[in-house]
Amino acid sequence: MRRLVSRKKALTLVKELDAFPKVPESYVETTASGGTVSLIAFTAMALLAFLEFFVYRDTWMQYEYEVDKDFSSKLRINIDITVAMRCQFVGADVLDLAETMVASDGLHYEPVTFDLSPQQRLWHRTLLMIQDRLREEHSLQDVIFKTVLKGSPTALPPREDSPSQSPAACRIHGHLYVNKVAGNFHITVGKAIPHPRGHAHLAALVSHDTYNFSHRIDHLSFGEEIPGIINPLDGTEKVCTDHNQMFQYFITIVPTKLNTYQISADTNQYSVTERERVINHAVGSHGVSGIFMKYDISSLMVKVTEQHMPLWRFLVRLCGIIGGIFSTTGMIHGMVGFLVDVVCCRFKLGVYKPREMGLLDDHVKNEAQAPPLEATENHTH
Repeated sequence: MRRLVSRKKALTLVKELDAFPKVPESYVETTASGGTVSLIAFTAMALLAFLEFFVYRDTWMQYEYEVDKDFSSKLRINIDITVAMRCQFVGADVLDLAETMVASDGLHYEPVTFDLSPQQRLWHRTLLMIQDRLREEHSLQDVIFKTVLKGSPTALPPREDSPSQSPAACRIHGHLYVNKVAGNFHITVGKAIPHPRGHAHLAALVSHDTYNFSHRIDHLSFGEEIPGIINPLDGTEKVCTDHNQMFQYFITIVPTKLNTYQISADTNQYSVTERERVINHAVGSHGVSGIFMKYDISSLMVKVTEQHMPLWRFLVRLCGIIGGIFSTTGMIHGMVGFLVDVVCCRFKLGVYKPREMGLLDDHVKNEAQAPPLEATENHTH
C-alpha cells in the first residue's frame, strides 16, 4: 500500500514538472490565417531541411602544416616531355646540389612527331583551359583532390592517325629517383658523359642549325603519381624563336600528405616560375641552350585531409531549423493578429464610424439638450 502511495506521489510530482501541457481540442480554435502560416512554415522547414542534407553530405579539405622530418627517403620525378629535336641529339639527366649525377636509366627516348593530331590538340586546349581556371579559382584544387580517382588520366592520349612525315621530335618519359635535396633536371644537346671534374654533354658533333628546344610538357610531377591530379606545368608548350635559346623553370616542391575518402598518398605539390632567353655571347647573354628545371624542396609539409560534418552536428542544425522557423512564424502570426485586433477594436469603439452612425448620434444629442415641455407652458401662463 505504501509503495502504491509513493508511486502516485512520484507520478504527481512528474506531472507537475510537465513543460508541455496538453490543451483539449475543444479549446483550440483554428483559423484560415493560422493554417496559411502553418503551410508556409512547413514548406520552409522541408526546403531548408532538404538543403541541409546536401550540406551534410558535402565534404571539405582541411590543410595543416608541419615540419618535414623525412630527409632520408628518395624523391621520385615523373617526366613526360616532347622536344622538337631528334633523340640522338639530346640528353636528359639530373645533377643535385652535392654535384651528384643521377643515372637516367628510368627515362625512355621515343621518336615522335611534335605536331599534335586533332584529337590530341583538343585535349591539350582543354587542359590549358583547366589550368587557367585553377590559377584564377584556387578553391578548384579542393575539387580535384576529392575526385582524384574519378577524373581521367592527365597523360596525353595516343595519336589516332598515322603521321605523314618521319618523326623529327623526341618524347622523353619515365621517372627518376633522386636525393631529397635541391637539384637541376635538364635536357640539352648531346648525351651526358661521366667526367672526373664535373658534368658534361657530348655536343661537339651536333650542328647549331639543328638546335630547336621547342618543347611541350605533357606531365611533370614529384612523388607518387596520382591519376586525375593536374600539376602546374602540365600542358605547357614553348616554341623557340632562335636556335640558341634557354628555358628555365624554378620549382619549389612542397611535400604533401593527401588523405581523402578515395585515396591516401604521399605526394608533392609545387609552384613554378618561368624564364626564357636567347643565348648570345656577343651581348653578354651567356649560358647553354636547353631546358633547365631547377627544383628546391620546402622544409614544411602540408597535410590535406577530407573532413565531413558529424551526424550529431547535422541533427543539432536540423533541430535549430525546425524550432527556429516554428517559433519565428508563431511570433509573426501573433504580432499580425494583435495588430489586426487593435485596428478592429478601434473601429468598433467609434474611432472609425460610418457617416450614418454619426448623424444619428447628433440627432440623439440634440433631443437630450432640448428643455422640458411642461416648464415652457407654465412660463407662458
